[in-house]
Amino acid sequence: MASIIFGPGNLHALSVRLRIFVGSGIFQYGPFIRGVQRRWKKPVDSARTRLEGRTRDHRLDKLMVQLRNLRHALALRELISQRRNEYASLQLLSKWRHEVGLNIEIGAFLKKYPHIFQIYMHPVKRNHCCKVTQKMTDLIAEEEAVIRENETNIVQRLKKLLMLSTNGSLNMHALWLVRRELGLPDDYRSSMLPKYPHDLYLESPDTLSLVSRDDELAVAKIEEWRKKEYTEKWLAESETKYAFPINFPTGFKIEKGFREKLKNWQRLPYTKPYEKNDLHPIHNVERIEKRIVGILHELFSLTVEKMIPLERLSHFRRVFAMEVNLRELLLKYPGIFYISTKGSAQTVILRESYSKGCLVEPNPVYDVRRKMLDLILSGCRNVGEPESAALFAEEYDQASCHELQKNMCQVDTANTVLELETDSDSYRKKCITENLPYQHFCDSQEKSD
Repeated sequence: MASIIFGPGNLHALSVRLRIFVGSGIFQYGPFIRGVQRRWKKPVDSARTRLEGRTRDHRLDKLMVQLRNLRHALALRELISQRRNEYASLQLLSKWRHEVGLNIEIGAFLKKYPHIFQIYMHPVKRNHCCKVTQKMTDLIAEEEAVIRENETNIVQRLKKLLMLSTNGSLNMHALWLVRRELGLPDDYRSSMLPKYPHDLYLESPDTLSLVSRDDELAVAKIEEWRKKEYTEKWLAESETKYAFPINFPTGFKIEKGFREKLKNWQRLPYTKPYEKNDLHPIHNVERIEKRIVGILHELFSLTVEKMIPLERLSHFRRVFAMEVNLRELLLKYPGIFYISTKGSAQTVILRESYSKGCLVEPNPVYDVRRKMLDLILSGCRNVGEPESAALFAEEYDQASCHELQKNMCQVDTANTVLELETDSDSYRKKCITENLPYQHFCDSQEKSD
């Protein structure tokens, strides 16, 4: 009986009837079709979805990929320089691949950048080793020299950074994480801070504090742009006093009413980064957000390359009174900030500071780092040009010498033949004048030969 009911013919008929019932609306939400019910879901609007759906800036994304390769190269250089003879075998470097963050084979990565790494065969151990090229070594030394020469500017940036904080102090660990972004040397704690006891001091082993506030430094970088806009473009003071430079990426869609909202936001007053307003706290959400935007803008302006990884930026939330979700706030203002997800990390970039992948206002430290990036961009091009030129010159000299010797030999041979012909002609004339037989002339020729 069961075999008849659940036979293939009856099961097919049952499935057809169920489709008819579903199509006609009968048993649309019955127990038999619970798995195919469709429920309306509200679209999720979060920082993650806005990050995925944002308008991308391909030039900045490409720059971040290039900077990621440079970071990997510098990390490998640091590991190689810690070795006793400043070289390491490829077998040893392959063990450090995951520590650096490489997702390709170490040999393939090193061969991509011959201007930075030199692979050679060890004369004794007979294994492949790697060392840093002289070009990269010179650039590292040049960067250290430039940082030492600009210590005064670095101290001023540190003082401005401390003045941005609520209590005039910063955590040393947070400062260590952004030392490269601020242009600090690795040993700044022992080499630089003791030289300026009247400006900075260590309140505790983990806290750096400001000795006294300098009102001359309490001017934000954005004020220079506002003054330029006011004087050169003849704009009203109400339009420039609290405005920010806006630069949307290519392809950004402007919705209806967006321009009016942006214009109102640009005129909205706010407490500027270096101003303290503890007696009259702000409760307006928009003004609080605009103050945080101003603090972030000034923080990025104090860095060398005008960018900071988002993860490291979160260490300054409490000390700068930015108790908001930073990623959501940054995504709300795509004309001022750009979050790039390329380069194995989320990096926040100040949009106005870059044009066509280069910094608009470069500084000495950036110039040296740009030279390092040029070695990355060169790849395998222009490799061995001096050696090949020298080899070509040497081969050319050798060929010229051989050709000169050959020509000299030919000249000597021609001179010898001419001398022989001259001698034979003179002897023939002698025979004719002295009436000597011709056989005597031939015999003398054979003897001379």
